[in-house]
Amino acid sequence: MPDILVGDGLDLDPSAILGYTPSRTAPDDLVLGADARIRSNTVIYLGSRIGARFQTGHNVIIREECRIGDDVSVWSNSVVDYSCLIGDHVKIHSNCYIAQFTEIQDGAFLAPGVTIANDLYPGQAASAAVMSGPVIGAGAQIGVNVTILPFVRIGAGCLIGAGAVVVQDVPAGCVAFGNPARVRGAVGDLAPIESRVEAVAASASRYRLRGHRSNGGSHGSS
Repeated sequence: MPDILVGDGLDLDPSAILGYTPSRTAPDDLVLGADARIRSNTVIYLGSRIGARFQTGHNVIIREECRIGDDVSVWSNSVVDYSCLIGDHVKIHSNCYIAQFTEIQDGAFLAPGVTIANDLYPGQAASAAVMSGPVIGAGAQIGVNVTILPFVRIGAGCLIGAGAVVVQDVPAGCVAFGNPARVRGAVGDLAPIESRVEAVAASASRYRLRGHRSNGGSHGSS
């Protein structure tokens, strides 16, 4: 029988599965730290080590042989494939795919829809033999719908803009965006957020870009 070791304080929805048996050869145990919150239809495979205060949204999959730190959240419809290393205080938002052999360091944030690849030449045996995801540095912030290709190193504290396709390394502390993503500046040089937005009264969208005005139903630009 598999050995499932769960810390105190587990809050597990009835439809969630702890200890799903992988088809690959993997350790036949699972370690899940204290005070986990595992929501409906989450599946966590045998063979992983997960720290304290782990949280999932709905329909999350955590594959085998992953090492996940403390205070990590993986939100709805996201998949962490096998053999990934995820540090402490990492947040993976909804609809993300984390490919095998990816490393995400402490405090990094992945916005909704981030996709990570690990196979440079899909379908080629030589490429499959060196399959590797990227390394995302500590505190890096990855924007909505970013795609990160295999082998890439994103430095600590980087900001990757929405929709970027990251095909090469990004040095620590840089802002990069575009397809392909290019370094456009430094995080430390970004204008203060209060200089870029203004409040909007009586709207669920509470702020807009400063100086932008609607014109015939469409947004102006500056």
